[in-house]
Amino acid sequence: SQQGCDPFAQTQRSKLQHRRARINQQINKEMRMRAGAENLFRATSNHKVKETVALELSYVNSNLQLLKEELEELNSSMDVYQNDSESISVPMIPLGLKETKELDLLAPLKDFISEHYGEEGILFEKEIKEFMELRQAMRTPSRNEAGLELLMEYYNQLYFLDSRFFPPTKSLGVFFHWYDSLTGVPSHQRALAFEKGSVLFNIGALHTQIGARQDRASLPGLNQAIDAFQKAAGAFNYLKENFSNAPSLDMSAASLNMLVRLMVAQVQECVFEKMTLLRAHHDFLARLQLAQEAARVEDVYSLVHQTMTQAHVKDYVPFSWTTMVHVKSEHFKALSHYFAAIALCDCPAASDAELPEQEKAFIQFHVTMPEGPSLRILLQDPEERRKLGKAHLKKAIMKHEEAMRIHGLCKILRKMDILQEVLSFAHKRSLSKYSEIDHEEDFFETGDAPDIHPKTHQKPEIKSPNFSQVKVTDIFHRLGPLSVFSAKNKWYPVRQVHLMRGENGFGFTLRGDSPVLIAGVIPGGCAAEAGLKEGDYIISVNGKDCKWSKHAEVVQLLKSTGEEGVEIGVITLQGSEGPKAVDKKAAAMSSGSGMLKSNKENNRKSLMNSKSASTLLVWSKKSKRSKKSTYGVPFTAVGDNEAMY
Repeated sequence: SQQGCDPFAQTQRSKLQHRRARINQQINKEMRMRAGAENLFRATSNHKVKETVALELSYVNSNLQLLKEELEELNSSMDVYQNDSESISVPMIPLGLKETKELDLLAPLKDFISEHYGEEGILFEKEIKEFMELRQAMRTPSRNEAGLELLMEYYNQLYFLDSRFFPPTKSLGVFFHWYDSLTGVPSHQRALAFEKGSVLFNIGALHTQIGARQDRASLPGLNQAIDAFQKAAGAFNYLKENFSNAPSLDMSAASLNMLVRLMVAQVQECVFEKMTLLRAHHDFLARLQLAQEAARVEDVYSLVHQTMTQAHVKDYVPFSWTTMVHVKSEHFKALSHYFAAIALCDCPAASDAELPEQEKAFIQFHVTMPEGPSLRILLQDPEERRKLGKAHLKKAIMKHEEAMRIHGLCKILRKMDILQEVLSFAHKRSLSKYSEIDHEEDFFETGDAPDIHPKTHQKPEIKSPNFSQVKVTDIFHRLGPLSVFSAKNKWYPVRQVHLMRGENGFGFTLRGDSPVLIAGVIPGGCAAEAGLKEGDYIISVNGKDCKWSKHAEVVQLLKSTGEEGVEIGVITLQGSEGPKAVDKKAAAMSSGSGMLKSNKENNRKSLMNSKSASTLLVWSKKSKRSKKSTYGVPFTAVGDNEAMY
């Protein structure tokens, strides 16, 4: 079986998927019933009917509520992906993979090969099956590096599939079906870009699962989690920048934007954990730094929370995610005040030698300067430090309580005892610190501590996917070099030409490799007599396939012919006849009816039919074009890389 493939993962996820789809169907049915009932309620003046309908409406609404909660619970099955270590780590949010339906490409690809490439489709069954097996395997990637490589390998093969079988103006007639990872709603499209985008989404999702599984109580685990969430952010960001008009909500720009921000926040949280792990924070400056790191985490989670509660996002983001993010922003705000208090109360007052450095750090520590005495006095007077520390603790305790209140509002989070433990531990810690520094004779009113200025020593990076790390060979390599044998080129049927050698050789100029091009034909020479034309590609010599042959190999085959001459198979690209081919090609492009005009290969628009143009996914990727195909150039003189034969 395929490396990096884990079929058992499928059964768990399929069950989830089927339940999601079923609940969505029920929700749709209830919505239709509700719409009908509401119309009736508005239309009728009969009191009895109105009462009955009102009762039915309340029933439908409570049903909808239950269904939505059930869906909610499915969507936020975070525990499936969490690690099983003993230590307490706050749970992270992983994403489920998008599911897809099986795809049978055997007939469509065989037909395309015989129609477009003029080859026997049946001779390519092995390749088609190999491609389909790869697709089947990538549906269930294992949750590790091998699984990621499997998805990358398939993604890279899609580049070749696109170039070979998806002409710009015609559809292959197959539909790609994918389910939304957040709502379970199915979508389908003919555009290969939808398939590419969905695989890319799964690369991101798999990174989130790998990140959530790490044991973050150890440094290696934390570094791996940071790496995984940064790569997840990179995949979602790449998807957002290179695809548009996705048919499913999880791949809309608003949704991807939210996911990128969520991943960045999870990285920032790991950076904070890394700091608490690395330092024995007994000194004043280290504790200030920790408080600022916590404020930074609060900052990024607040941004995620804002993004999740936007109009077009909040309807499909699981409530438990939104709550979790909200809880974390309050929790880290509390921590920032707690560490500020600890810095002030547990560290000795500044000595004259330490003062300049501490003053410098403290000037940039608060968002606004604390009320009261000058910094110098504050830092050197234990009583002033205790006062400000107490104000920070008061704020910390309020925020801990707010975090616990929000946590309690979500049924699903209430079941996550780990989060509960973390919140109540932090709360108790702040409370006991407060009672420790609270003096009975305190007559002053505890002031309002200013917030802490967010600052991090390690900014999260958004790491774009590195597709070149997984090398693949084009499965359909046998069709010939892509520079000529691609879906967007058309050529006339193969001509077999019998060629004799005259005293001045064959009378043509050859150029390039794979396939070798006839760059010029000498009027009145043997090649001209035999009917060879400038711009022909040599694809066989005496029955030997030469599509991939190097220049020297073809020359060798030609030179070894005797008196009886040589059989050459050639093709001519349509639109490349004659020296003015460049202009012809340009004219052909600009007159392409209904085609999206685009002269850049990297902006390859696959327009299926004008009906689906509105839901088109546009795919743009810098293409790895092989040797420049040189057929369109006017040949007057023999260039450097051409040779007369």
